[in-house]
Amino acid sequence: MSQFDNVSVLKQANVYFDGKCVSHTVILADGTRKSVGVILPSKLTFNTGAPEVMEVLAGSCNVTLKGESGSKTYAAGTSFDVPGDSSFDIEVTDTLHYVCHFG
Repeated sequence: MSQFDNVSVLKQANVYFDGKCVSHTVILADGTRKSVGVILPSKLTFNTGAPEVMEVLAGSCNVTLKGESGSKTYAAGTSFDVPGDSSFDIEVTDTLHYVCHFG
């Protein structure tokens, strides 16, 4: 899917880590919430409340999920699951474009 149809977009951006990650919340007609954004080159740690699926649209990243010892690489066209009430470390070397699917 290359686009979301019939959505509401929250105008206020979500800005994290001094602007290294910027996203916008998208709400689908059925109430499903997603965020669409970019992560600039950096090493960051994200905490999760709800389970998430991170879909990589462009770029690549190395991800280490909480409790795992090694990282895995994800490139455009791939995704990774993050459990709720958890965290993950992400290393981005070129700007990463992503969609975060919640729940």
